[in-house]
Amino acid sequence: MMAASKKIAGGLVATALALGVAGCSSSEPARRPAAGHPGAGAGGRPGAPAAPAPGSVLRLIGDGSTSYTGGQPNVALPEKLKPGEKPPQFVVFSWDGAGEDSQKLFSHFREVGKKYHARMTYFLSGVYMLPEEKRDLYTAPQHDPGRSDIGFGDLQGIKDTAEQLRGAWLEGNEIGTHFNGHFCGPDGGVGTWSVEEWKSEINQAKSFVKSWKTNSGLKEEKALPFDYDKELIGARTPCLEGQKNFMRAAKTMGFRYDSSGISKQVWPKRTEGLWDVPLQLVPMPGRAFETLSMDYNYLVNQSGTTTQGDPSQHEYWGDQMRDGLLKAFDRTYRGNRAPLIIGNHFESWNGGTYMRAVEETIKSVCTQPEVRCVPFKELVDWLDVQDPRTLERLRTLDVGEAPKDGWPTFMTKGPAAPKPAAPGAPAVSRQEQEEG
Repeated sequence: MMAASKKIAGGLVATALALGVAGCSSSEPARRPAAGHPGAGAGGRPGAPAAPAPGSVLRLIGDGSTSYTGGQPNVALPEKLKPGEKPPQFVVFSWDGAGEDSQKLFSHFREVGKKYHARMTYFLSGVYMLPEEKRDLYTAPQHDPGRSDIGFGDLQGIKDTAEQLRGAWLEGNEIGTHFNGHFCGPDGGVGTWSVEEWKSEINQAKSFVKSWKTNSGLKEEKALPFDYDKELIGARTPCLEGQKNFMRAAKTMGFRYDSSGISKQVWPKRTEGLWDVPLQLVPMPGRAFETLSMDYNYLVNQSGTTTQGDPSQHEYWGDQMRDGLLKAFDRTYRGNRAPLIIGNHFESWNGGTYMRAVEETIKSVCTQPEVRCVPFKELVDWLDVQDPRTLERLRTLDVGEAPKDGWPTFMTKGPAAPKPAAPGAPAVSRQEQEEG
């Protein structure tokens, strides 16, 4: 088990206090996989001819921690919707602080993904690739060198995580970032950081991945098969804090999306020039409110800040999360077709019941027709090629709202009319609506 994982529980309990309130309040070219391929989902289509195998091109980068091996395999090329065509149902499963430790959950969910045609986003914590004895190489904004609320890596953990990162990318999954030290709250937490401080944190997160061999001494290990400067296009901030200044920094550093916000199950828009693809408010079966679409928020609403609550409730709590996610899926699949965004951690809270809930959700939804369980990167590629007027129209549909006259009619209408401003409110331009 990596050193970081020994300390992760404490860091995430702090996260709970921040997220619990929100939860309670309510490139050779890529090819499209053929149907039945691990990247295609149930709605996959016949693919283009296979590209040369990864590894037939190899150019080491820097100290050989990363490399260029050609375009990523097992990813789907985006296609523009045709007039009258119903949008596919996208589902994104994402993992905060992804790393392989003694629980072996990274490797487990890679296998789950292959079995049920789900490719995912793994938000790697950079310090998991930095050994404890080199901790002083990390200086978090507003903190002394060598500080991290989730610890650092050890040699076995770094080696195992690198193995999982290699395999995950080659299978068509995405490697994003959860940054480094996971600092939350008002005392030097990420929500207090300036744009320049965020740039420092981003650069350090990249550097620990780009130089993991030098820092760990594991120079005989295989390189990661991607250029992280190009691969890294998205993130989720610790505790969902600091989004505004992070986005201002990220848009100048090659990022294309962020998933640190909170929203209803509606179609995403751009904010600060990035696709804003937030976690969503989803049902909490048996309760009069909704919670965020993340294991942690179900936990907070079930056992508070205790990660190992009443064992007699573990099965029920897992069922409650699974059923809530399935209800969320059903209302968008049969309703507005907004992408469903689900966030998780590799954890064993309440006897591992949330990991079971996520796996059962993947099995249930990713095998259904017209469903694409894909990483954020593939979702934003698809959003980028759509007619902006089409996306405008999709954003007029509320949670669970299917077009009254059917999808063919809805998708062949003209551009959506802007929503009227409230009485006395200033007019808002189309660009402001998009960027809002």
